[in-house]
Amino acid sequence: MRAAFMTLGCKVNQFETETMEGLFRARGYEIVPFEERADVYVINTCSVTHLSDRKSRQIIRRAARMNPTACIAVAGCYAQVSPEEVRGLEGVRVVIGTEERARIVDYVEEALRADGVVEEITDVMQARAFEDIPLHGVPHRTRAFLKIEDGCQNFCSFCIIPYARGPVKSRPLAAVAREMEKLAAAGFREVVLTGIHLGAYGIDLPQRPTLADACRTALRTKEVRRLRLGSLESVELSEDLLSLVRTEPRFAPHLHLPLQAGSDNVLRAMNRRYDTAAFAQLLADVRRAVPGAAISTDIIVGFPGETEEDFTAGLDFVRAMGFARMHVFPYSARRGTPAARRTDQIAPPVRRERAARMQALAEEMAEAYHRAALGTVDEVLFETEQDGVADGLTGTYIRVYTDAAVPRGELVPMRLVRLCRDGVWGERV
Repeated sequence: MRAAFMTLGCKVNQFETETMEGLFRARGYEIVPFEERADVYVINTCSVTHLSDRKSRQIIRRAARMNPTACIAVAGCYAQVSPEEVRGLEGVRVVIGTEERARIVDYVEEALRADGVVEEITDVMQARAFEDIPLHGVPHRTRAFLKIEDGCQNFCSFCIIPYARGPVKSRPLAAVAREMEKLAAAGFREVVLTGIHLGAYGIDLPQRPTLADACRTALRTKEVRRLRLGSLESVELSEDLLSLVRTEPRFAPHLHLPLQAGSDNVLRAMNRRYDTAAFAQLLADVRRAVPGAAISTDIIVGFPGETEEDFTAGLDFVRAMGFARMHVFPYSARRGTPAARRTDQIAPPVRRERAARMQALAEEMAEAYHRAALGTVDEVLFETEQDGVADGLTGTYIRVYTDAAVPRGELVPMRLVRLCRDGVWGERV
């Protein structure tokens, strides 16, 4: 039988889809592109914004149109928080949320044998163990994602994810080492450690290992030439971890530290655990410890109660921070969160206008960061090639394009010579 997969949302979802693909492959299924007709469609959904919910529904309906008799299995955050909506969509036969993924093939085969919908939505708030699904083969890529943590206990006032993922659950260090060896044996030269609340890694485990301990464990796999971290809360960047980034040459000098707002008023309303002064001090510490480090971030605009003065202060603060990359999101009310219950919601046209202004600044900062890198030599891990042009990433997450002959999956020294598309053009040294 043929199975096709679609991932929406974050890098954690991407990793989880890869593990589910492996489970189907191990049971004899042929994995085909999502655009092809399949017997089973597995859709790993996102619910971080209302647009994510809408996109998830659109993908489910597309699968039903491609093969009206297919078994559609829906997993992920949207399925977890809105199972009744998912269950009512045409063609959906399996709904499993953010747990029980290890049994997804069993649920699909149960649905294929019988009528009705197989639904396994667990109470994630009671889940206390990391769902450790070993990798069964890996896709043909050069960078791998390895999820080492799930769940979040921050409860930011705008965010639905703690309700979709439950409390922090960490992959034990021995399992981190095991999966790293598998990825190295499969030929991966860069691994990205991911999690929902990555900086809280280990708080649920005996001996309470830290994220720095997990990184040291991962770095023992010498065949992996580059280790990168996913999104990390700024207040959880410890001195120990920063020292590791500074001293370990295989650690990518790139940190994604979500700011979310550049106004202290808005940060307090969001229930964030820092103010702008603390964030600015941290960035100064990072740049002093790791000169040239790339710092990327996320920003939400149009949060309830955000005044024009708050937004302008945020613009000024973001500009002063000089991020290498910035993801901009208009605020999206999520049912059940404190922010959604506020009566001072910002009108959608104002949200969109502020998002456009912040996005313009994001593009300006990205270009400035790329321009500052011109003339330097950096190692690039090339991933894809199309029409004679290869592209890949530096350790600082600059995308480099070249028409030179370069090996895929190896770190290649490249001189960065000019701006190109969303990155720079490189010449082989």
